[in-house]
Amino acid sequence: MKTSRRDFIKKGAVTLLGSNVIATSLLAAKPAKQLTGLQLYSVRDEMKKDPLGTLKQLAAMGYKHVEHANYVERKFYGYAAKDFKKVLDDLGLKMPSGHAVMGKPHWDESKKEFTDLWKYTVEDAAVVGQEFVISPSLHESLRQTADDLKRYMEVFNKSGELCKKSGMKFGYHNHDFEFSVKLDGKSVYDIMLQNTDPELVIQQLDIGNLYNGGAKAIDIVRQYPGRFQSMHVKDEIKSTGNAQNDEYESTVLGKGIVNVKEVIDLGKKSGGTKHFIIEQESYQGKTPIDSVKEDLEVMRKWGY
Repeated sequence: MKTSRRDFIKKGAVTLLGSNVIATSLLAAKPAKQLTGLQLYSVRDEMKKDPLGTLKQLAAMGYKHVEHANYVERKFYGYAAKDFKKVLDDLGLKMPSGHAVMGKPHWDESKKEFTDLWKYTVEDAAVVGQEFVISPSLHESLRQTADDLKRYMEVFNKSGELCKKSGMKFGYHNHDFEFSVKLDGKSVYDIMLQNTDPELVIQQLDIGNLYNGGAKAIDIVRQYPGRFQSMHVKDEIKSTGNAQNDEYESTVLGKGIVNVKEVIDLGKKSGGTKHFIIEQESYQGKTPIDSVKEDLEVMRKWGY
């Protein structure tokens, strides 16, 4: 299935009404520990059909950490936060991060505060044990001009403050437009990193996605040392055909052009990277389950 990650994110972004303001703890943000995990979007169809059975398979092949890509109406893959945490605990899994798009429905500009929708998102992330609450998208309307983008980066910083109250950090995950789109002569990504507080907003660098934006992961890690507490570990090959007409698509680690080990080694050495999250979205005829098993085996050979 050639489902686009971007299309999935757009379809998965939901709005819901809430009336109660959450109570947040006064915990200080904890430093992340090094880990290797899997972004569950890699096995999206399997998670849709049988989330429990799929998680069992992942645990059996050796995964200890997963990252969600499905939070809808206060549920993770159909489970309430406390119930999903129990599912993970029973399988010996942890979920240190997850993806939930933050956008216009989550920030009340007139009141200069977050809506209940985003407060609930942060609350539920804390319940399941996340360290990072990561937004994997930035709507085009929020980045029409450099000034628009800079203003919204203040909302990013405020989200970091909100997450910090529950012992977490807010983060952002790139696709490709951040590198190809320029505003006032600067890339969207440069503006984002130069206008967010690293103590409040972490970057999850997807080392594969940016190739379709004309960038190279190794160059970005060198440009911004210490900024990437999390990485999406991904390799890329020339596209075999997809709905977005992208030049590149993901493949099994070590089979493509990214030179993945060099990038993640640099991330570990000087990029500040602690979370190495495998993601594969295209499979070249293999099953997703077989692909992510092979990805994990490659990471183990590399010492991760």
